[in-house]
Amino acid sequence: MASATVTSLQAALLADSPANGFEDLLGLYGQFVGDWDFEVDATGLDGARHTGTGEIHFGWILGGRAIQDVWMIPRRASRTSNGSPMPVTGNWYGTTIRAYDPALGAWRITWIDPATNTFRQQFGRASGADIVQEGATESGALSRWTFSEIRPSFFRWTADVSVDAGVSWRRLVELHAHRSAR
Repeated sequence: MASATVTSLQAALLADSPANGFEDLLGLYGQFVGDWDFEVDATGLDGARHTGTGEIHFGWILGGRAIQDVWMIPRRASRTSNGSPMPVTGNWYGTTIRAYDPALGAWRITWIDPATNTFRQQFGRASGADIVQEGATESGALSRWTFSEIRPSFFRWTADVSVDAGVSWRRLVELHAHRSAR
């Protein structure tokens, strides 16, 4: 049961802002800090489309040197213990930790979703006005997650996969996120 008081872990993990002197560097993902609601559209191998809704929460962590977020399908208020998972995506309840690595000039990204047993390592960089994260799936297929159409109260996120070393890509998931009024 969650407590209304801040635990030692929360106090050590959470930060109110980016670390002093790093605001510009960390702004790539820092622009998302806050609460978001989204609509998701997933396409199965058979071409069938499946839709749902979810929520995302971004925040500063580790003295303001990293960003952590939590992505959920469905929203917490809609979760039931016997609910069936959304086709293609499953019911997400995962977290991402994003930290900038100046030696690489890129963000190191780790996605952990025990709800769907999905784990990813990616590298993220700005690509024009977009943010592109690249890595591989557990099967070795290439994965590409892209934030695009980024505005203060909206972004589009897509997940693509390539099984032919990047010659062709298949869209698995597209979501449209809107900043929450929470």
